[in-house]
Amino acid sequence: MTLALSTEYSDLLQKNYKNKYMKKKECTLGIDTSNYTTSAALFCHEDNMMYQNRRLLPVEEGKCGLRQSDAVFHHTQQLHIIIDELYRRLDFIPVIKAIGVSARPRDRIDSYMPCFTVGVNIANTLGTVLNIPVFEFSHQMGHIAAAVYSADAGYLYKDKFLAFHVSGGTTEAVIVSPENDNLVVSDIVGKTLDLHAGQAIDRIGVKMGLPFPCGKELEKLALQCEKKVSVRPCIKGTDCCLSGLQNICEKLLAENTDRSETALTCLMYIEKTIEKMCVAILDKYGAMPVLFAGGVMSDSIIREELSKKLDCIFASAELSSDNACGTAVLAYDAFGGI
Repeated sequence: MTLALSTEYSDLLQKNYKNKYMKKKECTLGIDTSNYTTSAALFCHEDNMMYQNRRLLPVEEGKCGLRQSDAVFHHTQQLHIIIDELYRRLDFIPVIKAIGVSARPRDRIDSYMPCFTVGVNIANTLGTVLNIPVFEFSHQMGHIAAAVYSADAGYLYKDKFLAFHVSGGTTEAVIVSPENDNLVVSDIVGKTLDLHAGQAIDRIGVKMGLPFPCGKELEKLALQCEKKVSVRPCIKGTDCCLSGLQNICEKLLAENTDRSETALTCLMYIEKTIEKMCVAILDKYGAMPVLFAGGVMSDSIIREELSKKLDCIFASAELSSDNACGTAVLAYDAFGGI
């Protein structure tokens, strides 16, 4: 009697057969377990190619986020799946030389978030098993490195530059300085004093019945608006306040203002805020290249308006949101090249 092989075992046999003929490529592995996305990426320096996989964490309908305990649980449940799916799509055998992992939100001693411990634990386990180095970075620096990579802006490694990280958990401007062929955040030069830009977008979007995270759907609505909107952001030196934006949009919704107008008002307020912050920072610290990273900066309206007024560099739309590509690149840099 012949027994049928299980699907999993058949797949394994086929993969092992293919492996005899597949090319090997040296890579660095990046892991990022942020508050809303599980990510893994392989950076192959040989052809400057990035291979990544990521998945949003599930958020209950009508909610604006997750408790850290829930984020930790979901990362634990799906990180191994993300890595497995990534490897199954490859047409080569990755030889991992180093691992980069997001260990904290920002490059500050007091910066901590439990969800990043999931990625750190897996990275260190893999590092021990494979006998390779593990380098820890901040989630923010991962965003910046992903932006530099996706914009093909390697020249930024030559001198200091201004980087904006604008997302659901951060609205911050930092000066980044190259140091021994690595990127290092040296100073925070601008920040929000209350709400983060992504928080404002999600709170307003959820009020409008949009799915969380709300950025893409809010952008679609805003693109339908045929009116011009006027906004007056709140800037304090090189810092900003965004809580007023939530009040403005909630008032527009209460007055039954066209939803597309409310959406455009939200995005234009954020765009104008970033623009004025940038001008104030450059006036204070001198001219330097400006880089924009973070999920909010994938918005086409914000990108288009800023491009009209500033000489700036953007992460690709794909690598603006949370990803592990930046940590994979940073691991390559920290390892001193492969």
